Amino acid sequence: MKSADTIFAVASGAAPSGIAVVRIAGPLVRDVLAAMTGGVPSERLATLAPIRSPEGEVLDRGLVLFFAGPRSFVGEDSAELHLHGGKAVVEAVLSALGRLSGLRPAEPGEFTRRAFMNGKIDLLEAEALADLVQAETEFQRRFALSGAGAAQSQLYETWRRSLIRVRALLEAEVDFSDEDDVPDDATASAWRELRRLSADITTHLQGFATAGIIRDGFDVVIVGAPNAGKSSLLNRLAGREAAIVTDEPGTTRDLVEVFLDLAGIKVRVTDTAGLRAPEGRVEAIGIERAMQRAREADLVLVLRGADDDHGIGIDGLDDATPVLRVMSKQDLGVGRALGDELAVSALAGTGVDALLERIGVAARQAAGSAGQVLPTRRRHVDCLSEAQNWLSRALDGSRGEPELRAEELRLACNALGRLSGSVDVEDLLDVIFGEFCIGK
Repeated sequence: MKSADTIFAVASGAAPSGIAVVRIAGPLVRDVLAAMTGGVPSERLATLAPIRSPEGEVLDRGLVLFFAGPRSFVGEDSAELHLHGGKAVVEAVLSALGRLSGLRPAEPGEFTRRAFMNGKIDLLEAEALADLVQAETEFQRRFALSGAGAAQSQLYETWRRSLIRVRALLEAEVDFSDEDDVPDDATASAWRELRRLSADITTHLQGFATAGIIRDGFDVVIVGAPNAGKSSLLNRLAGREAAIVTDEPGTTRDLVEVFLDLAGIKVRVTDTAGLRAPEGRVEAIGIERAMQRAREADLVLVLRGADDDHGIGIDGLDDATPVLRVMSKQDLGVGRALGDELAVSALAGTGVDALLERIGVAARQAAGSAGQVLPTRRRHVDCLSEAQNWLSRALDGSRGEPELRAEELRLACNALGRLSGSVDVEDLLDVIFGEFCIGK
């Protein structure tokens, strides 16, 4: 990316639509507006104007907004053209922009990347914006918004500043060891602060699994014997024919997934192969995949048909994995629920609402509060773990002299600095901003 370039892209949804927004940013924005709309409108004032091609042809009439840098999202001159959202209109305006000298189409995430490079946002806020754009449920929206509002950045910056204060005290102790400028109680207090910080980071890292549930979905896996009604139940939960249903045992050979929105939380429900002694290699692979997914699940639904008096046992699950036992085919009028089983009928819909409520309660408990601050990406975990490692080494006074402990604290500071992008992240930028859509 050349920072001197002027870039443009559609920043709204795909055409056709009621309105299409074309975003422009860079040093030639004023020249573009003068050439295509007849002048530069007042800053931050929506102005109705004809939008023309470089040859003078009127392409559309729409609203034009101008944002002078650095008081703009990207930190430099930028503009928006609010057009009618027909495909022909959008293509004509993009083609006209492409014919202007010094302009080029934006790359994915390039507007947000410029905002980061110009100091308008940090890397954590940029990642939270990506989560906000990709949010599919209300819970995801609220969780991403808390990150975009800089809560995550503020927490990590508070930790980094604590490390800097302790480094200053420790280095002063080294440099002025023969003087009385650094009292012993101040140094002892600083190390106590670091021990608290170390405990806080450890607790914070444990929240990565919760963040994964919020971002990727609460993972529910249905297991049971062949013809227990797993696929029928999946179709009822999904409200569509997502899985093939027949009387023939072993119909489901591979994993079939559907996504639900329960109380604003994304839930992934997976139908699996019936568990029995396999009759072929393909079925054996399907059964192994079923067990693997069950071992990784946040909640396992163990299904037993009402016409099956025994059901199946599930071996190999972690003791901590929640299991909900369900009796299906209640409409057959045979058998009864055993123990804490929940009775449902995929055909009649009986008990399905109660099942969804039980799943929703489990998902809400696992997801916690949308306003909590958690490490949301593997990158965050890696940086925090590195900082924790150096911090632990520094706290272990037996490992070396004060000079070495000060160096270990410096390395811990750098690891925290990489979280927000203030230290040595150039090699990560292409990966991070490549996840964005074009126009953002």
